[in-house]
Amino acid sequence: MLPATTDEALAGQARTGDREAFLILYNRYLNKVYNRVKTRIPERDVEDVVQEIFIAVVRSLTGFEARSQFNTWLYTIVNRQIVDYYRKHGRHIRHEQEDVAIEDMERTLRTETGEHDSIDLRAQVQKALRKLPEHYQEIILLRFSDDLTFQEIAERRHQTLEAVKSLYRRALQAIRNEVGDLA
Repeated sequence: MLPATTDEALAGQARTGDREAFLILYNRYLNKVYNRVKTRIPERDVEDVVQEIFIAVVRSLTGFEARSQFNTWLYTIVNRQIVDYYRKHGRHIRHEQEDVAIEDMERTLRTETGEHDSIDLRAQVQKALRKLPEHYQEIILLRFSDDLTFQEIAERRHQTLEAVKSLYRRALQAIRNEVGDLA
């Protein structure tokens, strides 16, 4: 089997019990899922949630009918597992994320400050991100956690490139407004 096989074809093979196909998908998405989860779950629980996500993927593969892209289907499972995490722990998703790390966002908004200021900035950025509307959070996560280009985001969201860039700029501006002028 070639690593260049599409996600959807691999999911179809994995659905019929092909372990190698599943492992290829797992390796393709592990870091992306991990990065997405770590922006929403306290650090101490990230690995457990990621493990639960891939267990849910294995259990749900029989229901994947390729009506949508595999990554869209996968991120639906990711989002459900995050909600389940907070439901199990009796916490609301917007209130209990103090341990969340967003190093990529910090790089985007970094200033010429010392290490202590950098930690404070990270906390401010995390808090600001949690306050954003869902569509702003999603565009930031696609760009930084999933490391997608603007063109890839546009294709995934079925939007024009300019619409995606505009949404991204508004999301960053909303964070800057919340955190303060970092330039």
